[in-house]
Amino acid sequence: MSKRSAGENGSEIDALQHLEATGSKRDVLEALSLMIERAQLGVGDRLPPEVEIAKKLNVGRSKVREALVAWQNMGIVTRNKKAGTRLAAEVFSQAIHLPLTVKIEAESLLRTLAVRRPIEIEAVKIATQNVSEQQGKIILARAAELMAIYEAGEDWRAADARFHAAIHDASGNPLFHQFSHLIQESFHTIYDAPFGQVHLGHETIPLHPSLAKAVVSGDVETATKIMGQIMDMVEAEVRRVMEGRDV
Repeated sequence: MSKRSAGENGSEIDALQHLEATGSKRDVLEALSLMIERAQLGVGDRLPPEVEIAKKLNVGRSKVREALVAWQNMGIVTRNKKAGTRLAAEVFSQAIHLPLTVKIEAESLLRTLAVRRPIEIEAVKIATQNVSEQQGKIILARAAELMAIYEAGEDWRAADARFHAAIHDASGNPLFHQFSHLIQESFHTIYDAPFGQVHLGHETIPLHPSLAKAVVSGDVETATKIMGQIMDMVEAEVRRVMEGRDV
């Protein structure tokens, strides 16, 4: 529920702080987050127009638009030419020990995971039922590549994406990869490294070889169980951050 009617006295725009000209989209969203908290805006309240935000922050209007579209994709705001940009999710922080920007980041990631979970589990299930011999070899190779990079202490994110893409391909339905990619992109457009942790989900990587073997062997029960465990572990890590234990 809205805390008050937005735009009553212009205090929202006054709460914005000037940014350097090189301010990133993330900087724009951090400034907006603080503005929303200071002005005590709630769900349904309207944000100032893009042109006013851009002028106040000293950034291009296109950068403000891109940042707000990213928030729209993450379910934080709704955008409509007539109604403007309105809050669709609570941004006010009641956890004093947790920075507001981290709270928003964590909540956005949880929404992303909630949508991604059934897609990934279903993709694994169908892939396990339909995987061909050649696709199985690719999945096992991707798992081996992922583990080699992980054990070398290098950035494994691209290899992880290739591994899951191989499973999506084995499902025979290209929409699994498209939907999963879109869901993740909506978050990573702004947050390349959630909470400043480049390897969010690091502890799940050792489960991937077992997932690959289960898929290739046609063991649907084990494969879907492991995929569920991977999603559970990532969600638990995000919730630890929300509780302030990993910030």
